[in-house]
Amino acid sequence: MQIITVKVEGGKFDMGSDDHTEDRKPAHTVALKSFNIGAYEVTQEQWEDVMGKNPSIYNCAQCAVTNVSWNDVQEFITKLNAKGKHYRLPTEAEWEYAARGGQTERISMDKNRDNNIVARGGVNEFLVSHDNRKIPAKEKEGKPYAGKVLPGSVAWFNRNAEDHVHPIGRKKPNALGIYDMSGNAEEWCSDFYAGNYGASTPQDNPQGPSGGRSRVVRGGSYSSSAAEVGVTRRAAYLPDTKSSSLGFRLVEE
Repeated sequence: MQIITVKVEGGKFDMGSDDHTEDRKPAHTVALKSFNIGAYEVTQEQWEDVMGKNPSIYNCAQCAVTNVSWNDVQEFITKLNAKGKHYRLPTEAEWEYAARGGQTERISMDKNRDNNIVARGGVNEFLVSHDNRKIPAKEKEGKPYAGKVLPGSVAWFNRNAEDHVHPIGRKKPNALGIYDMSGNAEEWCSDFYAGNYGASTPQDNPQGPSGGRSRVVRGGSYSSSAAEVGVTRRAAYLPDTKSSSLGFRLVEE
């Protein structure tokens, strides 16, 4: 079974958002090393190849596999890695960084009406190097969806999906060549969910809390509203949760 991956060059970015729901706040600096993430969500065909059966309610070999719990995914990864592979779920930070486009989404410099240089339109530098000042969130927000300002071209969501999951890679990818990070299937991450999200100080390769009841889910699904398929959207699901809209993608080590 082949998992097609994309290399995401490491770097620093501003994770979360101060302009959305409380569980996305505060925006905080995160530094990540390079990693390889799946260009696509894991499909029903790939799941069946490893597990011997397809749990998805909407049957479609090239669609994202759904109706799999976090615990089910760990069993899948164990069996896949027994074949000599080295896969895992992405961390929440890796997921958001890849969805945003990694270092392809850069800050552009501009001047405001007071003739001060500010950053606009990017997310991957928390500080402006010329004077080391933090830039207000409203002036450094990047594209809210995986590669685009509007969701229609990159996301299957409640306005265009007709209430079911779709084959992978049918919408446009983001700048890194990664598909369906907004919409189609929600995606499990490795982290326990932290309600007191982030920190005001930089973090290197964060793994999330050391314990908890729920795991992080990212990306929204075919049944989500436009507001819920953005790159900063996050949710907390118990690890035995299964849903017809819930799937995953992998990171290769």
